Amino acid sequence: MLATTLQGFTLGLAMIIPIGAQNAFVLSRGIHRNHHLLTATLCSFCDLVLIAIGVFGGANLIAANPVGLTVLTWGGVLFLGWFGVRSLRSAWRGQGEGLADSPQLMGARSVLAMTLGVTLLNPHVYLDTLMLLGSLGSQVIEPLRPAFAAGAMLASLVWFYSLALGAAALAPWLARGRVQQGIDLLVGLIMLALALQLALGR
Repeated sequence: MLATTLQGFTLGLAMIIPIGAQNAFVLSRGIHRNHHLLTATLCSFCDLVLIAIGVFGGANLIAANPVGLTVLTWGGVLFLGWFGVRSLRSAWRGQGEGLADSPQLMGARSVLAMTLGVTLLNPHVYLDTLMLLGSLGSQVIEPLRPAFAAGAMLASLVWFYSLALGAAALAPWLARGRVQQGIDLLVGLIMLALALQLALGR
C-alpha cells in the first residue's frame, strides 16, 4: 500500500509541477502576500476533488463527451488569453510603486474568482488530473486505488502550499519593481502560449 501511495505522490507531482496557469497564479499571489494561502487551499481542494473523480471512474466520462471538452477548451483559450494580456499590460506599466501600491493586489472575492478560473477553465487541469492521472489510477487494482489517490492528493497539498509560502517568504526580493516586471512578463507569455497551444489542439 505504501508503494502505491508513493506512486500516486510521484505521478501527482509530475502532473502539477510544470509551470501553468494555476502555478503562475499561486506564485503571483504569494509574491504579493495577497490571500496566497486561500489561493493554495482552493487549488488543492479542486485538485483533490478532480483526482478523486478521475481515479474512481471520471476519466471515462470525460473521454466520452467530446462536445463538452471542446466548449471547455475554447473557454480556456479565452480566459488564458485575457489573463495573459492583463499580465503583459502590468509588465509594460511597471511596478515601480512597490508592493503595497501594486495594481495586482486583489480582494478575497477576486482571488476566489480568479483561482477558480485558472483551475476550472483550464482544460489542462482536466486532461492531466482527470484523464491522465485518473486513467493511471484506474489501472491500479481496486483495493489500492484509495492509496494511489491519497498519494496524488498529498502531492497537490505539498506543492501548492510550498509554492505559496515559498513565494511569500521571498516576496521582499521578488516584489522589486524590475523583478516583478519580469515575472509579469513571464506569466503573460506562459498564459498566451497555453492559450495558443489549446487553440491549435496540441
